[in-house]
Amino acid sequence: MPDENPDNCILPIDSVSLDLGLTHWTLLTCICLLLAPSSHLIVTGVRRTQIMRFPPVFCNGDLHHSSSNPSISNFEDPARDANGSESGTANHPVAADKLARKLSARQVQMIAIGGTIGTGLFLGTGKSLATGGPASMLIAYAIVGFIVFITMLSLGEMAAFVPIAGSFCTFAGRFVDDAFGFALTWNYWFNDAVSMASDLVALQLILQYWTTKLPGWGLSLIFWVLLIAANIVTVRIYGELEYWLSLLKVITIVIFIVLGIAVNCGANTEHRYIGGHNWFIGDAPFVGGVGGFASVFVTAAFAYGGTESIAITAGETKDPARTLPRVIRNVFWRILLFYILSVLILGLNVPYTEPGLNERETRTSPFTLVFQMVGSTAAGSFINAVIMTSVLSAGNHALFAGTRLLYTLAIARHAPKFFSTLNRNQVPWIAVSATSAISILCFGASFIGAGQLWTWLQNIVGVSNQLSWIAIGIASLRFRAAIKIQGKEHLLPFKNWTYPWGPWLSVILNSLLVLVQGWSSFSPSFSAVTFVSLYVELLIMLVMYVGWKLLKRTRVVELREMDLLTDTYPAEKLDLADDFEKTEWKGRMYRVWRWIL
Repeated sequence: MPDENPDNCILPIDSVSLDLGLTHWTLLTCICLLLAPSSHLIVTGVRRTQIMRFPPVFCNGDLHHSSSNPSISNFEDPARDANGSESGTANHPVAADKLARKLSARQVQMIAIGGTIGTGLFLGTGKSLATGGPASMLIAYAIVGFIVFITMLSLGEMAAFVPIAGSFCTFAGRFVDDAFGFALTWNYWFNDAVSMASDLVALQLILQYWTTKLPGWGLSLIFWVLLIAANIVTVRIYGELEYWLSLLKVITIVIFIVLGIAVNCGANTEHRYIGGHNWFIGDAPFVGGVGGFASVFVTAAFAYGGTESIAITAGETKDPARTLPRVIRNVFWRILLFYILSVLILGLNVPYTEPGLNERETRTSPFTLVFQMVGSTAAGSFINAVIMTSVLSAGNHALFAGTRLLYTLAIARHAPKFFSTLNRNQVPWIAVSATSAISILCFGASFIGAGQLWTWLQNIVGVSNQLSWIAIGIASLRFRAAIKIQGKEHLLPFKNWTYPWGPWLSVILNSLLVLVQGWSSFSPSFSAVTFVSLYVELLIMLVMYVGWKLLKRTRVVELREMDLLTDTYPAEKLDLADDFEKTEWKGRMYRVWRWIL
């Protein structure tokens, strides 16, 4: 029950949506005095030119059972630093939201695309085609794409409400169990660190298209230094670099789709119509039986991996409550379009028997092969150079995400505190250094074979991605249950329209894939190394979860005690700009233009 004492009432005002003059302020003050004559009116971050939203009045009796979370009841005066990061608000305390919000909606939109279009698509599709065939590859990528889509809807709902750098890893601890969050965050940090290493190994594979005389580790070292420099100075450099590299990839894939259709229809060196011929040669369209089909899923998970990490940018995104829902709703359809069309065209044009798709020492991108079919050597070199920049982009994104997770671990006291140290541009520079250090794995390619090492790293990252998607589904189910019990559904900036079946489907399907995709390690003969690379993540996460739970004696968070206030950006009434955007023809044109870009 709300507290009936007017002295305890607080009217939170997050920002201003109307151009308030002196008269408006006088009227507002009078209303507040009438509502609570002796109360203190707390106004957070109010400016004349901002957008005002009027949420419901909160009284101490409704402030999320403050007795169970003392830090929430201790309100402090609002403050906002020069970089736009809030240090606290009256009714929404801040714990982890201390990074500089310098990523614009333009950058975040493109980063969402660029973070997923990388080595998994450009190189991983070659392995998928060789081991599973064109039909297995298309079906597996479509299934995993659907799973990622419903998972992203669940994540978008939570990230828009609590936009912090830890994202779903923090949600696992806050909404489920601290031990679960501990295990997941360390697991995903290792995922990102290994992803960066796999990208540097992929560079060595790409270099072999031009020459085998130069040492691959030298190129990896150069790119390693460039990635650290881009991430350690300021997040603006990361954002701008990722924007342009991602834009280049998107343009290249559009060119590839058009060129691939032309090649299939006869614009190739043999001047013949290919059609669906490659689907009916040898063992195609399903190669390797059940084992071949199952093996494609982990490669597809690796290719789609990174989609979920766009929520990690929430901690440094301007106006995250509005930007993230747009990104979640719009970007994934474009990614799905790029992936499915690209995979279909590759399966039609490139036979699964093509040499170099899945070799121990070398790998040839099927994208490069399609460009070569035009008959121009320069075309093959062009796409190979673009693939190289895509590797730089993917590594850049992996280092950014891993760094923010290590920073989150330090904030949550799950890692040494010095990892949360920020430089003057509010970048966790020690976390950048530590995450990039794992990439020393890439130099082992000289002894193992770049192709073989890349396959092992790809398996580890792919399974780690699937575990993260399972965790997102579990956290989403508990989040919505707590939101309903605490009566805060109206505060959600973005609602997952697939709840509750979407999160449940994500958990069940991902769990099945994690268990069955290891079939390839038993067929045609048992491979111990492949088995370990496919299942070692399960053991690591289980040990970390049980170990932390026993050490700290954590418990599953009660729904009524769940913290739904700290670091939140609750939805308020839509402002006039939103109404204009929905009703006026100019607003509709703007929305179409924004979707295209």
